[in-house]
Amino acid sequence: MKALKVLFLVMVVLLVAVGPVLAEGGASANGPDHSFLSGAGIGVGLGCALTIIGAGYGFGKIGSSALESMARQPEVAGRIQTAMLIIAALLEGATFFSLIVCFLLNGNAKW
Repeated sequence: MKALKVLFLVMVVLLVAVGPVLAEGGASANGPDHSFLSGAGIGVGLGCALTIIGAGYGFGKIGSSALESMARQPEVAGRIQTAMLIIAALLEGATFFSLIVCFLLNGNAKW
């Protein structure tokens, strides 16, 4: 638990320290476009990571619960499997929607 707290603290310090480094000066007419440094990439990365972590947890929970209930009552295994597949398909759809939204926001969010 202590290692997790230290890791969290390190991540917070890194995210706070990177702000001034990536800060843009005034836009020049001849200079390159640095709009990808605006923080949208960090937000998109965190959004995608949380989406994938949540989906993985959800799929694991669905699978473990379904297997446990099939082991307890083998006679209803077919119905449990059907319900498990429907729930997994809905979870996968929500995951894909969230990932598509994260990718569409990449580069469009300005700070």
